[in-house]
Amino acid sequence: MIVETRALARTFGEVRAVDGVDLAISEGAVFGLLGPDGAGKSTLIRMLATVLRPSGGTATVLGHDVVADADEITGRIGYMSQRFSMYPDLTIAENLDFFATVRGVGKALRRTRSAELLESMGLAEFRTRQAGRLSGGMKQKLMLATTLMHAPDLLLLDEPTTGVDPVSRREFWRILAGLHRDGKTVLVATPYMDEAERCTHIAFLEAGRIKQAGTPDEVKALVPGRLVEVTAPDPRAALAELRDAPGVLSAHLLGNLVRVLWDSPADPGAALPYPCRVVPIDMETVFALLAERSAA
Repeated sequence: MIVETRALARTFGEVRAVDGVDLAISEGAVFGLLGPDGAGKSTLIRMLATVLRPSGGTATVLGHDVVADADEITGRIGYMSQRFSMYPDLTIAENLDFFATVRGVGKALRRTRSAELLESMGLAEFRTRQAGRLSGGMKQKLMLATTLMHAPDLLLLDEPTTGVDPVSRREFWRILAGLHRDGKTVLVATPYMDEAERCTHIAFLEAGRIKQAGTPDEVKALVPGRLVEVTAPDPRAALAELRDAPGVLSAHLLGNLVRVLWDSPADPGAALPYPCRVVPIDMETVFALLAERSAA
């Protein structure tokens, strides 16, 4: 295991941001840490990155304890925080060179790896542009390139695509897919359910606790019934009507659609008073169901 935690906890005063988390991440996984804002995702990642000291429990990263052996861990991980942490007045190339130097990467290797990373991420033609003048998507790619300069064994990415446009998000995940093919292990926190589908394993975190974990297919298989998308002229009114209808296990809005978990052998097309179609269970459905159960 690249990462293992047992009853890992972190408190801030009276608040338990992480509350008894057991986690196991194997080598080569792309592990998605999912959950709403305030679920504890960032706190958990910061403890694994040795930035925060746990209040309780244990955690090992790459076989080393995050408290006793922090110095053994920091040189072998790449940690990318939510905040843009590059020097805005330095160019892309200068930022890469500076942070690689801090990490102890030799001059010849810095030059080679910088060229490779900039080319693979589509940043080569912008290497002389100041970091402060980059778009949101380009800033995130620069941070990832900087994180990779010392060839870490584990990447810890804290919501790397939040606030980034959809095209840049897809490009970022194309890069992560390439890292996965190369055998890199990645732990990525994300609030986006479509990104969860791209992970090899996922865990839902809420109020500092893991509510569900497994592969995306394993987690989706836990959802009972069939998923039905309902089209109605007034979706909110239809939602209120369908929530208590026979055969409806739960219902929620997704854009202009009402999504219903249909827990009946009857044909939903004949039983429901609106046009509808059965669609595959997805992570949006899992997330909505978990949220409903927590609120109940």
